[in-house]
Amino acid sequence: MAELDTPAGKSWHKKSLHCRKELSTKVDLTPMVDLGFLLITFFMITTAWTKPHATDLRMLANGDSTNLSEKASLTFLLGKNNKALYYNGNLGESIKDGSFGVAGYSIRDGIGEIIRQKQQLLEKSYKGGKKEMMIMMILIKPSADASYENVVSILDDMLINKVERYAIVDIAEDDKKLLAEKIR
Repeated sequence: MAELDTPAGKSWHKKSLHCRKELSTKVDLTPMVDLGFLLITFFMITTAWTKPHATDLRMLANGDSTNLSEKASLTFLLGKNNKALYYNGNLGESIKDGSFGVAGYSIRDGIGEIIRQKQQLLEKSYKGGKKEMMIMMILIKPSADASYENVVSILDDMLINKVERYAIVDIAEDDKKLLAEKIR
């Protein structure tokens, strides 16, 4: 039991010269300590424990290649200086059609906006009488010059725009040449 003990002593008053005996004061601190531990226990139990959120990263497995619809595929080549080159479908066809471009990572006109435009295009083609809506597949190809922050940023854009199918793949030689040519 914890207690605060003050010794008894004699005190003299100025007016009277007779001695008065003081009683010792004991304060029992056990209930205060018990209350402290009860409060700590209460707050530890009732506090909502946060669970860490992790992104599911799916990598392509070794084996037979998968055929992608040219209209539903979108490829991002991550380069230096916080820039990414994107193209629809096949690289050769995109170069001929001019359906490629360079985007940054900004909120308004960055990669997220390119993804939303592609999603809207696929929704319009679905409303046009197709039986099944094409599910968009995004290929992310980081180059050696791309930063880790850029890879995380594009993965965040996948979550924000609710892209279900995406993969990080190795960059091909043709992609490297185009990236070096367009992003300086």
